[in-house]
Amino acid sequence: MSFSWESWVSQWPPLNTDVRRSLDERGYVIFPGLVDRDWLDALRERFETLVAAEGDAAGSEVHQEAGTRRLANLVDKGEVFDRIYLHPTVLAAVYHVLARPFKLSSLNARDALPGEGAQPLHADWGPREANAPWAVVNSLWMLDDFTVANGATRLIPGSHLKAGTPKDYCDPEAPHPDQVLAIAPAGSVLVWNAHCWHGGTQNQTTGPRRALHCYYAAREFPQQTEQRKILSEATKSRLDEAAQYLLDIL
Repeated sequence: MSFSWESWVSQWPPLNTDVRRSLDERGYVIFPGLVDRDWLDALRERFETLVAAEGDAAGSEVHQEAGTRRLANLVDKGEVFDRIYLHPTVLAAVYHVLARPFKLSSLNARDALPGEGAQPLHADWGPREANAPWAVVNSLWMLDDFTVANGATRLIPGSHLKAGTPKDYCDPEAPHPDQVLAIAPAGSVLVWNAHCWHGGTQNQTTGPRRALHCYYAAREFPQQTEQRKILSEATKSRLDEAAQYLLDIL
């Protein structure tokens, strides 16, 4: 095997001080404009094609949710998604949080339908143990503008530093006095320490609120979507060693 994790990490862009501080202290950061217009159009088109083709089974590989359109296992559903999980800026942010080798846990999609989408505050992991190393980082790729009206994701700054779960401190269903909405234009990417409390809010518009969720875990933990078992040979054959390492199939 010629792949070197250290060499690959050295190729990722450095994060500026403000980005590092936001990840450390607030638990999240928004990168505007990571997805250009042509790529955004292609992602939207593929999203809609897959939803139509998969019908009632859409998202069933991982999770289906009332009031939303879900997709799962996007690694195996189009080359257009490769640049999502391999984006060097996002990988650099993930590495800053985890500070050790990691892998893709899953690449899924969620669209909160009009009048739907509200979630209780939660972390994408079990109860936080004080001073335990971070296990997971998530990223949300906005295929539509995220606004107050269409139910942008809410986050509680600094909550990743707390032990336990949200219900130890508050009513997870209720608005939180410290919550911040991730408001940003389509093509932006929210990256957060996935121990940070967050949740979708209600889409009060008549339009979509489409997003991709690209979720990473430290390598000692299992994947949500175990690529080694399900990845097609056609997809695997076009991926370089770095991509195969990140998918844990190398």
